[in-house]
Amino acid sequence: MASRNWIGGEWQDPSGDEMVVCNPSALQEEVGVVRFSTKDDIAQAGEAARRAQAGWGTLTPAARGAYLFRAAGLLEASLAEVAELASREMGKPITEMRGEVMRGVHLLRYYAAEGVRSIGAVIPSNESGVLQYTKRVPLGVTAVITPWNFPVAIPLWKIAPALLCGNTVIWKPAEHASLTAVRIAELFASAQFPAGVLNLVIGQGHAIGDVLLAHKELDAVSFTGSTSTGLGIAERCARRNLKYQTEMGGKNAAIVLKDADVAQAVAAIISGAFRSAGQKCTATSRVIVERPVYETFTEALRQAVNSIQVAPALAPEAYLGPVASAGQYEKVMSYVAMARREADILAEGGAAAGTEHGYYVRPLVAAGLDSSHPLIREEIFGPVIGVLPADDFEDAIRLCNETVYGLSASLFTRDLRLAHRFLDEAEAGMVRVNQETAGVEYQAPFGGLKQSSSHTREQGQAALDFYSALKTCAINFG
Repeated sequence: MASRNWIGGEWQDPSGDEMVVCNPSALQEEVGVVRFSTKDDIAQAGEAARRAQAGWGTLTPAARGAYLFRAAGLLEASLAEVAELASREMGKPITEMRGEVMRGVHLLRYYAAEGVRSIGAVIPSNESGVLQYTKRVPLGVTAVITPWNFPVAIPLWKIAPALLCGNTVIWKPAEHASLTAVRIAELFASAQFPAGVLNLVIGQGHAIGDVLLAHKELDAVSFTGSTSTGLGIAERCARRNLKYQTEMGGKNAAIVLKDADVAQAVAAIISGAFRSAGQKCTATSRVIVERPVYETFTEALRQAVNSIQVAPALAPEAYLGPVASAGQYEKVMSYVAMARREADILAEGGAAAGTEHGYYVRPLVAAGLDSSHPLIREEIFGPVIGVLPADDFEDAIRLCNETVYGLSASLFTRDLRLAHRFLDEAEAGMVRVNQETAGVEYQAPFGGLKQSSSHTREQGQAALDFYSALKTCAINFG
């Protein structure tokens, strides 16, 4: 399989460099070839999106929703195929990947249904004979820049509300999710979206990112990725007064209080930390444990981690597959080496047969660290967590908030009073009690505080606020 651009309703072969994609579970297997775009491809996509926007924006939201509903049916029919391709391209275990594709189906259907929801409000006027109301209007052309860790769900939770609101889209996926992106675009093409409504441009961020952000046709940008890249995008958008949305990093904490159900907490933390090989911005990476239960909890955690087997992504029993790429492997293993030098290793999982030729990292739990240590402070984006003891609830909240990030946090307790205090006092955009830090339902707002987000929200109806402008209208009929 080779990647292609989808621009103005036509498939095009990019003229830039090529990258061979190998299965991170088995590097001897070639999955396909990614061909990178040039600045001329970006220009074509921008012009196509601008031409298409006028007609697309005049359709009723219900009519636009009908296209999304058709795309949802096509994606559901292709679920097994898309999930296998994505697992082979970036290494997420197949059971998780199937769930992610189904989430994409639900996202498309959810936003399709939003096409018949109220899009404004009547506001009483101080003058008689005046009707005053608001309505949503499209922004115009939106750039959607997506990561590799959720190659189906994140693009669709951006693209679907953007299209529903009457915008056209230029989509630049991450290099290590480009083959999956082409397959998604093929399904949109089969759904017969008008030419230029969705444009896919495959490319390297450092080569075409600046060109995309500088394009004169652009009206808004939605980005998910690293904090450093997100802050750079925000700065460039601010200079042009473009509406922008950046979802960035996380260093998410799970607090375990002395009255917690230890078995429940361990199961949720294992899932939150090690599903997707820890490659989630919402993954649990810090565990803060009240001292009276520290020994009991860490022993239960040690046993659970030691029983995790790393396995190839397409194996039905795979709980933890490989990380996505050579660069990701090198980064995570540098933190593993640091942990082995400077921390107490509480637990480290095993590796199954057949994992010798892939980017596999065994799950690791480190302890004996100060809260200022890089393993506790820095986003690792891999299956490595640090455990810290806390004197009491107040100390645990202090440690939880001692980070530049503020995406997600969770608390395990039976005390309803402390649960509500945590929901109020934890400095994170998503806070949960007796649940893992990772995972938010698609109908709920997604986003963080501090350096984790530009403070807008994705998913749910909140996404419609970003992808539209509010117009206040008044008419004197007296």
